[in-house]
Amino acid sequence: MSEAKALDAIDKRILQIVQVDASLAIGEIAHKVGLSQTPCWKRLQRLEQSGFIKRRIAILDQSKLGLGLTVFVAIVVGEHAAETQAKFAADVSAMREVMDLYRMAGDVDYILRVVVPDTASFDSFYKRLTALTPLKSVTSRFALEGIKNETALPILS
Repeated sequence: MSEAKALDAIDKRILQIVQVDASLAIGEIAHKVGLSQTPCWKRLQRLEQSGFIKRRIAILDQSKLGLGLTVFVAIVVGEHAAETQAKFAADVSAMREVMDLYRMAGDVDYILRVVVPDTASFDSFYKRLTALTPLKSVTSRFALEGIKNETALPILS
């Protein structure tokens, strides 16, 4: 049985609530799921300890922070040895501008979502990225407009 199937309807509702607003008081969460505070708090603790809740964070406004450029970068690496790929993934993960890093199946090895202030900053990032290891190809796509950027996962009831 998958871990998600071990969740009951109340657990799923708690997860739906906290992923939208993790700052809610336990009393508010308990009220929304129809529990008293103590059982709700115990469930929340169990969900955290079992790894369903990885962390609680604040989502910041990218443009207000002067980070107006989002770039999606597709990478085909030159070397597919496990050690080389592990080092590349660790090095890229350490780059502050990289928001998301995915290893892919198909004609591209990695996809990155990069956030920077402007094209000059991206150029600096690009030079550091391509100096990490020999790459076959790097294709950058600049986002013109963010239409949907959701952090809440679609938890099925």
